[in-house]
Amino acid sequence: MTEDQARMFGMSTDDIREDYMESLTARLSGLEMVVAGLLSDSQELLNFNGDKAKDQIRKNLNVAKFILFEMLEAKREAETVLVNSDGKEIA
Repeated sequence: MTEDQARMFGMSTDDIREDYMESLTARLSGLEMVVAGLLSDSQELLNFNGDKAKDQIRKNLNVAKFILFEMLEAKREAETVLVNSDGKEIA
């Protein structure tokens, strides 16, 4: 885990993929529900005062954004159409 990952997420991006994106919730309900869960956790933390709660909210939001960006990248890759030099689509 890099210092940036520790500061932004509190874990490595590999851990995010393993702990969240490959979780039972992700497999059964989809990554959208994983993101919803992170947002709900952050919402609950709003009831607490203090720097530790604020820091965890920030980290949860960063993890949620990371997952959303990974989903967007996967969608873009799935929609990419390969073409040959003549501009014709390749299977």
